Amino acid sequence: MFFTDRQRWQFPAGTLIASKQALPEPNTMTLIITSIEQQKSALAAKLVAPMEHLAQQCAAVWPTKDDLDRVLKQGLASIPLCRLVYALDPSGKQISANVAADALYERFYGQDLSQRPFMTNVLPSRGFILSDVYISRLTERPTVTAVLAVLQDERVVGFIAADFDLRDLPLTDAPVPSTQGWRQIKGDPAIRQTVFMQQRAISELDEHIDDVIATIDELFCHRGIFHVQIHFSSSLATLWSMDDPFCYRVHVLDEIINPAVCLEYRKQPYPERAIVRPEQVRQVLERFKTLREADDVIYLRSGSLNIINGTIGLTFSCDGSHYIQADEFLSEGCKF
Repeated sequence: MFFTDRQRWQFPAGTLIASKQALPEPNTMTLIITSIEQQKSALAAKLVAPMEHLAQQCAAVWPTKDDLDRVLKQGLASIPLCRLVYALDPSGKQISANVAADALYERFYGQDLSQRPFMTNVLPSRGFILSDVYISRLTERPTVTAVLAVLQDERVVGFIAADFDLRDLPLTDAPVPSTQGWRQIKGDPAIRQTVFMQQRAISELDEHIDDVIATIDELFCHRGIFHVQIHFSSSLATLWSMDDPFCYRVHVLDEIINPAVCLEYRKQPYPERAIVRPEQVRQVLERFKTLREADDVIYLRSGSLNIINGTIGLTFSCDGSHYIQADEFLSEGCKF
């Protein structure tokens, strides 16, 4: 039997059964959680038989340290991809060495693991749980731990813990969709508290904003730029090109207001995979201008547009940030 924090999985006669739970409306976080649980369930399916067998062997020699070390050493090879295995009493005190494929690490005997991430959730009275991903103190790398109950006469006498390095796991290729709903993130509380004590200062970019919009529209539609971040207050723009997507270019005011900057990027057709349509680019940039000029207290400090995934990022003078899809940003019902 295998339990996760959000679902319970049972393996009667080799069959996987998941209990149904009410889930919120799908969003990026829900999709990420679902993907993680699917990855963990795939790993758990491989661990059920060897870990149950190991628990039975440990129960026969529990709690004698030397015998536990020997049984764990023999059983480690049967647990797929396991880096480390060790035994704990019900309080979380380690009663074996750290057993790895190459050695027994005796110095860990007796340590208190009760506050480690894999021990702070509800522990299993039967079967095992698979922890959330955490950073191992030993390796300082992302790790998952399976915690297995050891039973004697139907009574839990302790636990077996098996560590898995995330690098070793054959995780399935299940990327989270890049599109997402409108997300709002609060910024620095110190800035929010003093927001009404400030007033927008007109930057040099503000004075040339129409020329900047025209230049960036040209770069998007005809020069292979797929992502731009405009820093209105500091008068610069950061550009990502289809020709070199791993490196961005920073253009200060004198460069971005000069249409000749387009000559630094070769002419090429608008990308077919772009979600944002060419005619929407100018509309988005014009709306940035509107949000910049609409109010002298709450105003746009920076705006970004990625035409490939359609995401717009906005940061305001109150240090609040918004991430929204271009279609929604341009819709009639979109109001800030």
